Amino acid sequence: MSDDSMGKGFAELLDASFKDHKNLEPGQKVKAVVVSIGKEWIFLDLGSKSEGYLAKKEVVDEAGDLTVQIGDSIEAYFLSAEKNGMLFTTSLSGGQAVLAHLDEAYNNRIPVEGFVTKEIKGGFEVKIGGSIRGFCPYSQIDIRRAEKAEEYVDQHLTFLITEYSGKNIVLSRRRILEEEKRQKKEKLQETLKVGDTVKGKITSVRDFGAFVDIEGIEGLIPVSEISWGRVEDVHAVLHTGQEVEVAVLKLDWEKDRYSFSLKETLPDPWETSASKYVEGSIHTGRISRLTNFGAFVNLEPGIDGLLHISQLAGGRKINHPREVVQQGQDIEVKVSGLDVDAKRISLSFAAVDSSQGDEEKQGDDYKKYIAKTKGAKLEGKGMGTLGDLLKAKLGENKK
Repeated sequence: MSDDSMGKGFAELLDASFKDHKNLEPGQKVKAVVVSIGKEWIFLDLGSKSEGYLAKKEVVDEAGDLTVQIGDSIEAYFLSAEKNGMLFTTSLSGGQAVLAHLDEAYNNRIPVEGFVTKEIKGGFEVKIGGSIRGFCPYSQIDIRRAEKAEEYVDQHLTFLITEYSGKNIVLSRRRILEEEKRQKKEKLQETLKVGDTVKGKITSVRDFGAFVDIEGIEGLIPVSEISWGRVEDVHAVLHTGQEVEVAVLKLDWEKDRYSFSLKETLPDPWETSASKYVEGSIHTGRISRLTNFGAFVNLEPGIDGLLHISQLAGGRKINHPREVVQQGQDIEVKVSGLDVDAKRISLSFAAVDSSQGDEEKQGDDYKKYIAKTKGAKLEGKGMGTLGDLLKAKLGENKK
């Protein structure tokens, strides 16, 4: 083969490669593989015999260490076709780069790096390239409302230019975050399903539950799904920024509604209830709720038993449990029945021995107890338990 033919073949390949370059539009996002790392430049393989390069300083961390290595796949934005090849950027940074390509960045949605210098009226002042002043409104600094502006000041962040006319530059970080969220959502749709256990981070806490971010989607952990026990104050259990492991309860991709459960990842206390709450066993619990038909007694987080109204007055008729006990009161109870499948426990007072068979005497004792202890407090212990008071009373009768 002659030198001319060899030269012609190389020229054709080079021309074909250049045509591939011309297919890209400024601002177009591509995936490329790092094939070489030089002193100032990173060289990329774009496939289809196309190559490109980007500034090495774009892929180093704060300590100056490279964050990529040969063989890594990265995403970059096409900037322009130069004499030496195709120029790419992960985002525009550096004074000269921004000045030279500011118009391209605006027209082609190429991200720019900015430094948030201070909070000003309506938003934040952002310096681009060290000298170009931009403005980012409060609503555009994050996906969620910026409640603490100081968290963004003195931060290097990435923005899109949404308005560009002369010296008037308006920026948005929110649009970049929304696009990242959309891409993450698409990936999650392919793998995430109801019943999966995943890790996430609490983004906000409310009285009705807590919101958690799961790799780009945000959903609710209802207050009923936080613990097996009753949660009075969500803020006492969870806080913003806390990392949690949750089970997926519901996924509505179209309406962007997702719900998760924290308690489903915790041991179910009812699994060990059969061995712990055997019939006749005695336990101390706290009255968690009063109803017309009785009092619910919390024995441990997630397990409540029912002390029926018929068990409350020792044979005497009462109109409501509040005539005998109070919510929040500690009492001693005996297990009179257990249904693990239905998650039900029936209780009676531990201090009242129903085997005495003398219901009238039992009623008299209870009537005296009510008269004597109504509103009484045990020194140093707050409200005494019914078990303690009844035991004391029964002890007096024996004397």
